[in-house]
Amino acid sequence: QVQLVESGGGLVQAGGSLRLSCAASGITFSSYAMGWFRQAPGKEREFVAAISWSGSRTYYADSVKGRFTISRDNAKNTMYLQMNSLKPEDTAVYFCAAVFSFGAGSYYVRANEYSYWGQGTQVTVSS
Repeated sequence: QVQLVESGGGLVQAGGSLRLSCAASGITFSSYAMGWFRQAPGKEREFVAAISWSGSRTYYADSVKGRFTISRDNAKNTMYLQMNSLKPEDTAVYFCAAVFSFGAGSYYVRANEYSYWGQGTQVTVSS
């Protein structure tokens, strides 16, 4: 079956960095566009970043643009989110998601466009 497993979360001070990973199995990873979302306590799940299956195109939420970098390694069936200059408002559970995509440059920003989800990893940024 399809599994998306996030890792790399933790507690970090403001200004610090973390690198999240999302390991996929049960899908042909190189045919799937991927995304990162996050959900803070009492808030709706929100889009963070997305990447096409080829890796040629990426897209970021304004709140993380310039600080976060999404990437993927199709040979390792893994997607990454490098998070720098972290702020307390980045505190949330971070989820990775996957959707089958024909277009090499297609990415998706709405949660309801994604077919598969991981269980999430907690990121806590202290002030």
